[in-house]
Amino acid sequence: MKTLTTCLLSVLLHISVAQDLPYYEIPDAPKSYTANHVAARFIDGLGLRYYWATENLRAADLAYRPSPEARTCLETLVHIHAMSVMILNASAKKPTLLSAQPTLSFNELRAQTLQNFKLTSDNLKAATDGDLEKMDLIMKRGESQTEFPFWNLINGPISDCLWHVGQVVSFRRASGNPLSDKISVLTGKVRE
Repeated sequence: MKTLTTCLLSVLLHISVAQDLPYYEIPDAPKSYTANHVAARFIDGLGLRYYWATENLRAADLAYRPSPEARTCLETLVHIHAMSVMILNASAKKPTLLSAQPTLSFNELRAQTLQNFKLTSDNLKAATDGDLEKMDLIMKRGESQTEFPFWNLINGPISDCLWHVGQVVSFRRASGNPLSDKISVLTGKVRE
């Protein structure tokens, strides 16, 4: 009985945590087309894709790798998380400290990555005209610092995240767990 209770509590906890995660559906579009709003919408689209690419992943999915030289699905998700930190820090006008990443469970990794995308989108939506020019990608390792303009954030970490989310979708198909057909990435809504 104790084991059954523990299992039920675990399932309920997972369900309540999942309901609190952003990007089950895409937020409503901003009313105006500004550079900041377009950049935020790009992040929202990434968040939606990441949410559904990582929804209901099994241990077998996380361990899948297409070849011995390739990253596993979980290693790919760790890489996406690291880039989500870079993207968030740039939107907050803070440097990213390049150091060893903390070890997180899959659920923690997923939740933090989704929250990073949501906070980035919020920062972009709250920005004023000209703020994108101040949202440099700043990477620090020890005393060394490298800076890139927001343009490089678009063609670097943001596009790389999209690339890798596509890999996760492909990996889960190959491991026998295809993406849910309930999500429409065009409308950003879940079909019931």
